[in-house]
Amino acid sequence: MPHGSNPLYDKAHVFNDSGVLDSAFFYFNQAKDIFSQHGDSLGVGKCLLNMAMISNVKGDDFGAQELSLSAIAFFNPYKVDQHIYIQSNYNNLGMTSYNLGDFSRAIEFYNMAGKYTPDSANVLILKNNIANSYRRGGDFQKSISMYSHILSQKLSGREFARTLSNFAYTKWLQNPGYNAAPELIKALKIRQKENDLQGQISSYTFLTDYFSSHNPKRALSCANRLYTIAKKLNHPNDKLEALQRLIKLSSESQSKKYFTVHQDLADSLQTARNAAKNQFALIRYESEKSKSDNLRLQKENREKTYQVNQQKIGTYFIVSLMIIGGSFAFYFQKKRKERLMLSAQNKIKEARLRTSKKVHDVVANGLYKVMTEIENQSGIGKEEILDRLDLMYQKSRDISYEVEEQPSENYVHQLNTLMKSFESERIQVGVKGNSEDLWINANAQVQNEVEHILQELLVNMDKHSQATRVTFIFRQQDGRIYITYQDNGTGISEETVFNNGLQSTGNRIKNIHGEITFDSKLGKGLQIEMSFPIS
Repeated sequence: MPHGSNPLYDKAHVFNDSGVLDSAFFYFNQAKDIFSQHGDSLGVGKCLLNMAMISNVKGDDFGAQELSLSAIAFFNPYKVDQHIYIQSNYNNLGMTSYNLGDFSRAIEFYNMAGKYTPDSANVLILKNNIANSYRRGGDFQKSISMYSHILSQKLSGREFARTLSNFAYTKWLQNPGYNAAPELIKALKIRQKENDLQGQISSYTFLTDYFSSHNPKRALSCANRLYTIAKKLNHPNDKLEALQRLIKLSSESQSKKYFTVHQDLADSLQTARNAAKNQFALIRYESEKSKSDNLRLQKENREKTYQVNQQKIGTYFIVSLMIIGGSFAFYFQKKRKERLMLSAQNKIKEARLRTSKKVHDVVANGLYKVMTEIENQSGIGKEEILDRLDLMYQKSRDISYEVEEQPSENYVHQLNTLMKSFESERIQVGVKGNSEDLWINANAQVQNEVEHILQELLVNMDKHSQATRVTFIFRQQDGRIYITYQDNGTGISEETVFNNGLQSTGNRIKNIHGEITFDSKLGKGLQIEMSFPIS
């Protein structure tokens, strides 16, 4: 295929240049298959590289890493004209490793990118990225040494400001007594002169952190400026960073407002990233499925041709056997492929359900619990809000990971804190029988499921029941734990269709081999009985 004759590749670039990244990803994936059919290895590599960079921009670091690693085999390191693509690919792997917190691997990839980077300016940018990785990994001395080397080179205004800012900030991290303000402010002024808004975000971030410990008023001013620029550029991650600092530095009433804005933004960003990951995964899945179907059709055509030729030279008996054998082979092959396709679809559905369940438990119910605590506990301080914010943020970032559950060391206190967090002037919460002996043999899965069940019941009570009194009664009998929930709210009718939360409660009970029953009449409160084996 002559160079440049793949219209899908050109179409993908048009969408990419216009910022329509989902369409660009789709057409790069289509173009890749065309290049592959014509044996164009470089074309396949370029498509994979562009798909990897789009995934990186969309926050799908694992997907970006997988695509960039796949692209390596399609580039020829002995051809100089391909070095620009090899450099970009290794640089993308460095960025994804950095985003995933694997700083040593990021340094390896940045160094490999440097081998294919003849331009001195780009080499210095890579060295700055390496120095940043050393800093994030805690090796301040190596980081400072590299920044010093870069500063000794001939740099443009923007590169000088970026390196000087990183150098001063790292020196301060290494030695909190270091006066980094003059250098940080000098870098900021250069960036203001250059109208480098992204650079100014970095400067104001460093200045906010620097002044936080000894000049909170000035730190708050820098954080406000940081938030203003982040909103102007409409960068969600930068806005989240700015809001975290504003929550810490602002007055209590203002902190609560920033806290709500932060949670809404974090929730929206996580939802968008999950949607992008699912969308890109489905695009690739459909492409592979289409190729599999084409191969199946080709195979069927070859088998039919073979059978026709056998009919011409064989006997009726041999032909009959071939037809029967071919029919059985086709039938079982088709059934096998149907099972594989069904299994792949079920895995995608299961992954979506797990992600949806985690979003509901961690983000929705968790955020409702924190907001209930803030509303009901008037004395809650800024530092406590910040702690809850940090916990919610970490859980939201880890929402797509499979983390092994561990038994809680203070599970009774954990449950009591959860139940009492919904107590207010309007609602009384009573707890009986929740003791250490009750849970001593309960494993991590049982503890986790029970905590989420109780949280779901409390959230539904607070939102819908209009109850003023809630009671939990715990007891153990014959190797099982029994929990009784009672409230004096409006109750539920027999015709009530349970929402996703209560359906999830039923599924959680099944996960720990338990049973649950609801006893309620409309307007006369609600009683729920549940039991499950201790371990």
